[in-house]
Amino acid sequence: MTTYYEAYQKVLVSVDCIIFGFDDGELKVLIGKRKMSPGCGQWSLYGGFVGSDEGIDDAADRVLYQLTGLKNIYMRQVGAFGKVDRDPGERVISIAYYALINVKDYDSRQQELHGLEWMPIKDLPQLYSDHNAMVRQALKIMQGKISREPISFNLLPKLFTLTQLQKLYEAVCGEKVDKRNFRKRIKDMDFIERTELIDKTGSKRGASLYRFNKKAYNEAPNFKL
Repeated sequence: MTTYYEAYQKVLVSVDCIIFGFDDGELKVLIGKRKMSPGCGQWSLYGGFVGSDEGIDDAADRVLYQLTGLKNIYMRQVGAFGKVDRDPGERVISIAYYALINVKDYDSRQQELHGLEWMPIKDLPQLYSDHNAMVRQALKIMQGKISREPISFNLLPKLFTLTQLQKLYEAVCGEKVDKRNFRKRIKDMDFIERTELIDKTGSKRGASLYRFNKKAYNEAPNFKL
């Protein structure tokens, strides 16, 4: 260890992970009660400190794997949160990340192990420190991307109905869309393929199941939902 920066104050760096899921027609966030002070018992996002031997992306990957048991999750950085008084324990700068997972892929045993709950974003309680601001910023980024990038398919099962896709879009954007216009736009997209399978959980007639074709998307000139 060098002594070049001994004259400067040291600060802690952490990562906080905002994990979004879509279930029962609602966009949800995975949160839990803090098990350490300061803020013990308060609702909080899940995070951890960056180790001296890892990068911030590696730290976020580690935290997400510890939390979900899943690898290769869609994850993007939200930004840095570094107000001087944001953490009453120490001077901590946090790098926030958001991740998108299919709720059905998440092992409920992991949820029980960490004492976590899927909370609808519209019912989100007051969270520890600036975690609510992190969630708001992550949602704003998602709203800007969902019409330009196929991020919504990370929240859906591999086979989905158009109703599920529309409800997800509405849940993220926070507004209703016209069903006929929405489906017309979907039918013009070669990378959203209709299969021969039928979902009959909602009615006897059932609804056609669709899937996302990543190869066709990569060959598509432009995407706008």
